[in-house]
Amino acid sequence: MTLNEILKDSNYKLTQFQPKQIKRLEKSIFIKEVRGKQSPFVNCLVRKKDIQLKPEEVVRQLYLMVLNDQYNYSFERMEIEHSVSFGREKKRADIVIFDKDDSRAVYIMVELKKPKLKDGKEQLKSYCNATGAPIGVWSNGESISFYNRRDPNYFKDIPNIPKSSQTLKEVLSEKWTINDLIENDELVNKKKSLKDNNYNRKFNTFKMLKYTLFGPDLLCSI
Repeated sequence: MTLNEILKDSNYKLTQFQPKQIKRLEKSIFIKEVRGKQSPFVNCLVRKKDIQLKPEEVVRQLYLMVLNDQYNYSFERMEIEHSVSFGREKKRADIVIFDKDDSRAVYIMVELKKPKLKDGKEQLKSYCNATGAPIGVWSNGESISFYNRRDPNYFKDIPNIPKSSQTLKEVLSEKWTINDLIENDELVNKKKSLKDNNYNRKFNTFKMLKYTLFGPDLLCSI
């Protein structure tokens, strides 16, 4: 069974991920019978148990690979379906990465349940506010957005999240070259649309050029 077959009729895509990551996940699929129906399963990279591979789970398992392969976060620092309290109500966050110096403090919050940006960002903001997580990521497998929580009412778009060996400050203070702007063009790499009003608040080429010349502080006033 292919991942495209599993994602059929869903709002999730695979364009964000590398072919080798997609092939790796497809090779790990096995079939189990669930209520008389043959269903795809994988052994979760973090939970270390068999999980039914529904569309959201496809994107989650692939993004776990991204966090591990490209950002060098160990699976031991991650938790799936992390409990987030809202008074008496509890919800489950898709992926969290804990602070390396405080194993219970959430450092990065990842939201995948809401495939539409507006809904996903609102969900992500509520989780970050509830846990105090300074960094948030939203993705539907095609588009991706990164945020820095400055205060409960201000979430700033950032160009990327830190690797495990970096600090957030280092990412925010990175200088960008013209080649970096081209390679990180959100219209191409993050599948942004010029018709998307949310994109107007993101790092378009103009803002990225400001970032290159003047650093992150000026962007706060743009």
